[in-house]
Amino acid sequence: MSPCPASGSPGTGPDPEDSLLAGSYACAVAIYRLTEPIDLTAPTMIVAFDTWVDAGGAATTAVAALSDDSRIVATFDPDALFDYRARRPPLEIRDGRLAELTWPELVVRQATIGGRDLLVFGGPEPDYRWHELGEAVADMVTRLEVAEWISLGAIPAAVPHTRAVPVMGTASGPGLLTDGITAGPAGLLRVPSAALSMLELRVAELGIPALGYFAQIPHYVSGPYPAAALELLEILGRHLGVDLPTGDLADEASQLRQRLDLAAAADESTRTYVERLESMVDEARLPAGDELISEIERFLRQRGNEGSQTS
Repeated sequence: MSPCPASGSPGTGPDPEDSLLAGSYACAVAIYRLTEPIDLTAPTMIVAFDTWVDAGGAATTAVAALSDDSRIVATFDPDALFDYRARRPPLEIRDGRLAELTWPELVVRQATIGGRDLLVFGGPEPDYRWHELGEAVADMVTRLEVAEWISLGAIPAAVPHTRAVPVMGTASGPGLLTDGITAGPAGLLRVPSAALSMLELRVAELGIPALGYFAQIPHYVSGPYPAAALELLEILGRHLGVDLPTGDLADEASQLRQRLDLAAAADESTRTYVERLESMVDEARLPAGDELISEIERFLRQRGNEGSQTS
């Protein structure tokens, strides 16, 4: 496929009338390519990247549930974005023969659910060229006439697995978040940025409503946390006013809950810690800021002391 004819100022990519309006969708713009013509009505873009702010794989699991019967409409250049030594492509070796490499992919898929046009943007978090990525995404959402941007994420927190998954929001303006979700935490919080948040900021600068839903998962849980993915999908469904597919997430969440209950019951310090977190939730006093960090440090210190005593 040939690229679009170059026009416009350097670095801005081809003129929209040379590509979308003229039907030339096989269009190379900076580090991304629109792959085929689509007919969209006020699409919502839903975004999640793995690793950072994807604790328990909750956000990427949620967007994966939206990708059935979808088609790829945009791809990003993996060579430009990923460090293959930090994120080595999996290699399959069959009977001593090097058979297949699986390269990381950052793609946008189009799905229609409940009459709503969705653009599902997901994959590994890019390592390189964030400034260029931001400009490419700004160009892309403008060309696709995206009406709304929704980031999905998950963070470890001092919350118990025995209560509903808390979700906090970010929003570029008032009234964007669905009922029951508030922007937070209150006050100033400085944290290492995610590419996801950088893009949310860049899209908001275009005047497109941009928001995010971030599940909080128990910091003492390792591995996938399907309850958080399920909660993100339920909140997203309420936000969009549609029923979203959740697959087997409810069963997986129930099975993990049972395993965590058994593990807590078998260890007195863990059980005591979970009960302390439960009391905070029941009193509507979730730890925040320094208190959250202190709770985690206290738990880890207690476990470390017990390990040294028993060794």
